[in-house]
Amino acid sequence: MATETMTERTVLVNGKEIFLAEAGSGTPVVLLHGGGPGASGVSNYSRNIEPLAEHFRVIVPDMPGYGRSAKGVDRSDPFGYLAAHIKGMLDALGIDRAHLVGNSYGGSCALRLALDAPYRVDKLVLMGPGGVGTSRGLPSAGLRSLLAYYGGDGPSLDKLRTFIRSYLVYDGDTVPESLIESRFRASIEPEVVANPPLQRPAGLATLWRMDFTRDRRLQSLTTPTLVIWGRDDKVNGPSGAAMLAERMPNADVLITANTGHWVQWERADLFNAVTTAFLKN
Repeated sequence: MATETMTERTVLVNGKEIFLAEAGSGTPVVLLHGGGPGASGVSNYSRNIEPLAEHFRVIVPDMPGYGRSAKGVDRSDPFGYLAAHIKGMLDALGIDRAHLVGNSYGGSCALRLALDAPYRVDKLVLMGPGGVGTSRGLPSAGLRSLLAYYGGDGPSLDKLRTFIRSYLVYDGDTVPESLIESRFRASIEPEVVANPPLQRPAGLATLWRMDFTRDRRLQSLTTPTLVIWGRDDKVNGPSGAAMLAERMPNADVLITANTGHWVQWERADLFNAVTTAFLKN
């Protein structure tokens, strides 16, 4: 996606480059993308940036390890690493507080940043975040497909097509082949293949750090939060929404029908309207 009003730049955080795109003006809203192979900020939010930019200053980074940002993620504490770098990005942009919107891996990053530095976050919108009960028990079929992408015989277009069309969305036929092909090209960059940003947790300690239900700070996090979860999410099951509602004192929950893991893309009109209303209220 490209618009006449969207600008691009790179900022340095702890010596590493974070690429970001911006559109609109006003209260800053940071859109944090998911962790699937070949993901990037602008591609994941291609149906949301312009509508949200009519009301806000929309900032769309490529998360560390993805797109045009520096590769590599601390495997001992991936959510903490991502949160620290997004906080550093806000510092580099001179932004004291912002709304955070995060899907999947990006939702985990947003939630961790709110827990680590609640004074930097105005409101949260979380769509199917990882680490909400998903690190206990057997992983979902979608998560197994995601984590197996770089394993075995390595990445392939067929593997990515299966993950996106069978697990990421409710109706796989709605995803154009061009989108899958562009993500595949991004997923096989040598730096990414050598050090995939999303891997199986490196030991029990890491697994516990990635499980928000073990974090007692969740119960005292008063940040106004909107949780949007696809009823048919095959990556991070929608039961996570109830867990957040039980533990977070100011969490509203919306479950969307006929929707998988990519709610901001599959139900873009609804997502844009609800998110705008929540952030502006």
